[in-house]
Amino acid sequence: MRSPVPRFRDVERQASGLQPVQCLPPCHERQNIMWFIKDACGIVCAIITWLLVIFAEFVVLFVMLIPSKNLTYSLVNGTLFNSLAFLALASHFRAMCTDPGAVPKGNATKEYIESLQLKPGQVVYKCPKCCSIKPDRAHHCSVCKRCIRKMDHHCPWVNNCVGENNQKYFVLFTMYISLISLHALVMVVFHFLYCFEDDWTKCSTFSPPSTIILLILLCFESLLFLIFTSVMFGTQIHSICTDETGIEQLKKEERRWAKKTKWMNMKAVFGHPFSIAWLSPFSTPDHGKADPYQYVV
Repeated sequence: MRSPVPRFRDVERQASGLQPVQCLPPCHERQNIMWFIKDACGIVCAIITWLLVIFAEFVVLFVMLIPSKNLTYSLVNGTLFNSLAFLALASHFRAMCTDPGAVPKGNATKEYIESLQLKPGQVVYKCPKCCSIKPDRAHHCSVCKRCIRKMDHHCPWVNNCVGENNQKYFVLFTMYISLISLHALVMVVFHFLYCFEDDWTKCSTFSPPSTIILLILLCFESLLFLIFTSVMFGTQIHSICTDETGIEQLKKEERRWAKKTKWMNMKAVFGHPFSIAWLSPFSTPDHGKADPYQYVV
């Protein structure tokens, strides 16, 4: 077994080969600045996501619900679909503009390490790319250019990493998108059946060819995103219950953290205690306090 000091020096020596520039003192980032990743691919994907939801809103409202003769059917389905779409976009915005758990840059200085007052046998690792002390279960993201605590993966559709602070919003985003996709798909099927039985000119304000094209496009979009987001939702729930991120599963990293029950893992992501706020993208979960430096040899 190595002592903590040589272990850190070994890591520091490896980092100096990759990045010879000496670490600057840690910068104090202002917390009120909105988190946003300036990545061209991610921005385009995020815009496409919003445009697809707006397209679904247009087809559902102006092709299927407004021309419908059944007022109750239009009101119930319109309210339900718009509520789910609003929650999906709100969850997307929170997942995109919430700091996923970025580690402060440039805090791997000797003065800062001495101030941590590490216990015997406790070790810290230094990231050679962003020159920061890497907490346990943190990984460096090449797109965000930061080390992210409990990083699961970088998602271009939300233009952000999915990490400790925004995993709840990402899970809600996938859930609400899958729900509106299922709802839209069911409405498209019923509208097709209604139009086949009735005159096509009376079941929509658009011409029959335009109506058919719009319904087919919405059907294809809904089916595609229903499958995609349902799979993502399932993998995220499984990752939360097993308390193992996507990167940790991919790298098959050795488990160095305490094992908890599935219910405790869910509360660690969505907040303590269980409440209706779990389903709200406007509620910030309370993750509790934990020691970020848990490496022990």
